[in-house]
Amino acid sequence: MEAKAFVKNIRISPQKARLVADMIRGKKIDNALNTLKFTPKKGARIIRKVVESAVANASQNESIDVDTLYVKKIFIDGGPMLKRIRPRAMGRASRILKRSSHITVVLDEM
Repeated sequence: MEAKAFVKNIRISPQKARLVADMIRGKKIDNALNTLKFTPKKGARIIRKVVESAVANASQNESIDVDTLYVKKIFIDGGPMLKRIRPRAMGRASRILKRSSHITVVLDEM
């Protein structure tokens, strides 16, 4: 039995969030939360909230034992980009893309 949680339009680039997501993929929930708690990255705080939300969703289902959960899937998709312009030399302009992410976490029982 699976439990899911997702969050959309988070202002962190998908590349930076995937670095954190790769650390917890396939781990048990208590190990994953402990890893995220002590990881000094912005993405760790965000992903930790999503994983805790997925655990709370799983606890609502009586047929799921919360102690045997593990991170079955976690993936980060790109969200909408804020497009900004930055002035450059000799009258030119360059584009800045402020990226956002969609984070999905799927938990399953061992």
